[in-house]
Amino acid sequence: YNSQVLYQQTKVKQWYQRRVRGNKKIGGASLHLPKIRKNPLIEIIAINTGCLNQCTYCKTKHARGELGSYPISDIVERGKQSFDEGVREVWMTSEDTGAYGRDIGVSLPDLLYQFVEIIPEGCMLRLGMTNPPYILEHLEDMAVILNHPRVYAFLHVPIQAASDKVLEDMKREYTCAEFCQVVDYLKSKVPGVTIATDLICGFPTETEEDFEETLALIQKYTFPSLFINQFFPRPGTPAARMKKIPADQVKLRTKKASEIFQKQLPYSHKIGEIQTVLVTEIATDRKHYVAHNKFYDQVLIPMEDGYMGQSLTVVIEETGKYFMKGRVLEEGELQNIPSSYSNPNQLAFSLNPQTMVQNIKQRSNGWNFIIVLVVGMVFQMLYILYRNNYR
Repeated sequence: YNSQVLYQQTKVKQWYQRRVRGNKKIGGASLHLPKIRKNPLIEIIAINTGCLNQCTYCKTKHARGELGSYPISDIVERGKQSFDEGVREVWMTSEDTGAYGRDIGVSLPDLLYQFVEIIPEGCMLRLGMTNPPYILEHLEDMAVILNHPRVYAFLHVPIQAASDKVLEDMKREYTCAEFCQVVDYLKSKVPGVTIATDLICGFPTETEEDFEETLALIQKYTFPSLFINQFFPRPGTPAARMKKIPADQVKLRTKKASEIFQKQLPYSHKIGEIQTVLVTEIATDRKHYVAHNKFYDQVLIPMEDGYMGQSLTVVIEETGKYFMKGRVLEEGELQNIPSSYSNPNQLAFSLNPQTMVQNIKQRSNGWNFIIVLVVGMVFQMLYILYRNNYR
């Protein structure tokens, strides 16, 4: 028995010595280990483990420890191997991707600039969650990267609460204004970018006035993806020792936030748009394939042989709260698309007049929009006169 205990202690010590070099944690499990993928088209690469935060409601620091980043060379090598094995989509994940490299003297943009060089044509990269403090100093670089044709223009940035007082009690290390700075900057520099976020309703120190600030934020930004959670006291965390808000009030706040979110329809203006999508999954209804466009919006298409794993051009014919449905365009239809929209990542060409107006609004401001709209109306009237006189 004693020999077995000694053996286990020795193995633990050896593992610890391999993982810690000069008091620095080096990632987690080796990226060189063989992997069986749940989806052969998608590779999930953890770029770091642990975190730098001390959030009062979270157990991540307890479970994962301090930040430990993998070397850039290991991540890039894993990406190359994955693409060679037929992967079409790579997800970079961690507890906080924005904090990547702070423990080893590099940054997330340093990694991404190298990684995009090895993404083959027809493949895509999706970035995981990042907290606002660690992405603020890299906004310019992140805008460049998210505009890359083989990177989804998508970023998950949790806000948790819009009240600065509550954020301070959570020890989130940013303000609501800084979160808005991240969102506004990316929206201005990456047209069409998708920002997903998280909310916690009913944090112990949250007042009704605090919660109203959160509701105002939901109304300000139409987030296509919003994860709404009720506060749960995790044992051993500082927040678990705080006086809790009555459960019925927490449920009511969650309901109010959900009602506002459910009324927002982020895709309703996209009917008629032509988009390029990458097909990677089967929908839960087993009747459609799941594809994603440049902005990682979910697009459902018919299950046809040869579609899986391919980049396809579709026209959007139906939209819902969380999805769009597209029809794959045939070769003859593709030839009629203006050449200025032939780039797979220019997804704004529309066959729907109402959508065309929406697109003009998104690309123009003030007098520019008015001039373009008036010129368009004049040409439309001339066309109607011509058609009536020469029919």
